[in-house]
This record gives sequence, structure tokens and C-alpha cells, in this order.
Amino acid sequence: MRTTVGIIGAGPAGLLLARLLHNAGIESVVLESRDRAYVERRQRAGILEQGTADVLRAAGAGARMDREGLRHDGIELRFDRRRHRVDFPALTGGRSVMVYAQTEVCKDLIALQLAEGGPLLFEAEALAVEDAGTDAPRVRFRHEGREDVLECEYVVGCDGFWGVARKAVPAELVQVFERTYPFGWLGILADVPPSHDELVYARHDRGFALLSMRSPSVSRLYLQVPDGTDAEAWSDEAIWDELERRFETADDWRLERGPITQKSVTPMRSYVHEPMRHGRLFLAGDAAHIVPPTGAKGLNLAVGDVVTFARALAHRQKTGSPELLDAYSDTCLRRIWQAERFSYDMTTLLHRAPGATGFEDRIQLARLDRIASSRAAETDLAEGYTGFPFG
Repeated sequence: MRTTVGIIGAGPAGLLLARLLHNAGIESVVLESRDRAYVERRQRAGILEQGTADVLRAAGAGARMDREGLRHDGIELRFDRRRHRVDFPALTGGRSVMVYAQTEVCKDLIALQLAEGGPLLFEAEALAVEDAGTDAPRVRFRHEGREDVLECEYVVGCDGFWGVARKAVPAELVQVFERTYPFGWLGILADVPPSHDELVYARHDRGFALLSMRSPSVSRLYLQVPDGTDAEAWSDEAIWDELERRFETADDWRLERGPITQKSVTPMRSYVHEPMRHGRLFLAGDAAHIVPPTGAKGLNLAVGDVVTFARALAHRQKTGSPELLDAYSDTCLRRIWQAERFSYDMTTLLHRAPGATGFEDRIQLARLDRIASSRAAETDLAEGYTGFPFG
């Protein structure tokens, strides 16, 4: 097989890139190791920044999002039994976020790709990226029981942290920056309407908690737990009891309970791989960077990467200049490091580290009180949460 851009991975980044390239008149082939059903039910992110929602609309993939997604104009911070709402539009000139699950984004983009775009091969396992440093990179892959080769002008690795794309960058060229946190998130899906109409981020002496949602009838909630926790060690009743404690307020707000349909534990880490380009190979999304989920940045960073690549390649096709492609890594990394900084700040603001001292507790409360009492501090949070501009 031969194409202009070989895309490894049919998560939201790979699928959106294929759509952007299609709209620009550039051929691509998408290789996805899993089957379609798996991709369309894989639970991940659910918060779309303003810029991400705008890109989906411009790409022709925003109609169902606008019908069924939940626009949120703020979040609530809880600490010391207090409640403080951060008003995004008032602080950012009208920006907001959209609650719309990654599974739904993938369903929309898959439908468009199969109806209008180039080949999208499910159960096509990428085995290696070869000749990445040349003008003719290749992706060796296995599909329908046999090995094949996809010959490309460019390869974009959207295949996640465990994928093969990053391995094609020579080790001597790589710098890795990472931090592992000593706690994780116990997350649940529950068949109960959300107990608040916006996300609630709670800092408590017993640990962090987050109230989120997937729809008007399905709640998504999280508890900070020690690293290595087994989700099944927590009974449903114990989870609801602990959530009630951590969301406690001085008023009459109450947490509604319902049947828990799914529970899992997510580890917390920060990771950046530099550079994000080697020759004609470009890395995007989790293949190049990971953020703790506190700032809701993972999916949105991946969108920024593929938008940057699509713009750069369209510029190359139109003008003959490789300038924007050459700048891909640096352009993406400026935004990535701001998102890493924001996610780190949100994580250390709201989670209680094991063995934290009274001094550290008071510093957290002082930081939260500063956000609640200073428009400048509140604006910085709102700007970061609603999204940094694409390069």
C-alpha cells in the first residue's frame, strides 16, 4: 500500500488528523490495532476545550456534539467546606468547555472517515516504523493474518504510550522528562443524574474528589487513592460514603447515589518525550506526552498536535516550504509544557500527598483562597482550563 500520510492509531487524534487531511485534499491511511467496537467504547477523556470543540465543528464533526454535549461555563472548587464557582466566560472573554465523551468523538469521526475519507483499517497492528529518517518512511503492519507494508511520505504516530512509533526515534536523540505521583484516581460510572450541573473539584484532608458526568443521567466520579489500589477492594457503599465526606459543604448540598456500573483505578503521571519529530516521523498525543487527568488536558493536547501537523503539511503542499513542518516539535512543545505546568499546578493544589505536613495543608488552602479572592488568580485558572491557543 502507498499513501501520503500513514497514521498509526484510530483514537481521537488519529481520526481527527485523517479528517483534517481529507478536508485539505491530502491522502492518508489509518491503521488501528483494535477492532471498531473497542475503539468506540474505550472510556477516556470527557472534557473538550473551547479550541477542540471549535476544531471539530470546522472539520464537520461537531453536529452531534452540539446536540448532545453539555456546555459548561465554569467549575466549582470546594475546600474547607466552602464552595467557589469559577465563571469561565466572564474571565476569558466568552470561552467555555464541552462535556462530550471521547467515545462519542471517536464514533463521529469513524462514521465520517468510513463514509468520506481514506482507508481506515481496524485490527491492523503496526509492527514497526522503518526508514523514519529518510524521505520514504514505511510502516510494517499485520492485517487479516498477513504482514504488509504501508509506504508513506510522512508517518504520524498517534498510537499511545505503548505504541511502536516512538521507538523509531534513535535513543541518542531523545530527552525524557517525567514525574510519577504517589496516588491514583478510583473512578466510577454510575447510573444517577449528576448532583451538580458543573464539575466539582474538592480538596479535602482525606484526599481529592471530583464530580463529573457523561450525560444528564450518568455520573462520573473520582476519589484520590494510594498508588496501586485495587478498585475491587472498594465496595460500592464505601465509595459513596467516601465521596460524601470529601464533597461535604457548609450548606444543604447533597450527593445523590445510584448503581455503580464501572470502577477502575487510573495512575497519575507526567511525561514528555523530546523531540516529537524524527525525519518524516511525527509523534502526537500520548505517544509523546502524558498529563495527570486533573486539568483535563490529555485529549485536548492531542488535538493541538494533529492540528499543528495538518496545518504544517497543508502549508508545505501549498507553498513548497517545509518551515512549519520543521518547527512542528518546538511549536507543539510550547503548548504542551504550558499544559503540563497547568496540570501539575491543579494536581498539587487539590491532592493531599502521603505524609503531608500541616504547613503543606495550609499552603494548599491559601492557594485556593487566593483563587477565590483574586480575579487575577481566578483568570489564570480559567484561561488554562478552557485551553491554550493552538500554535
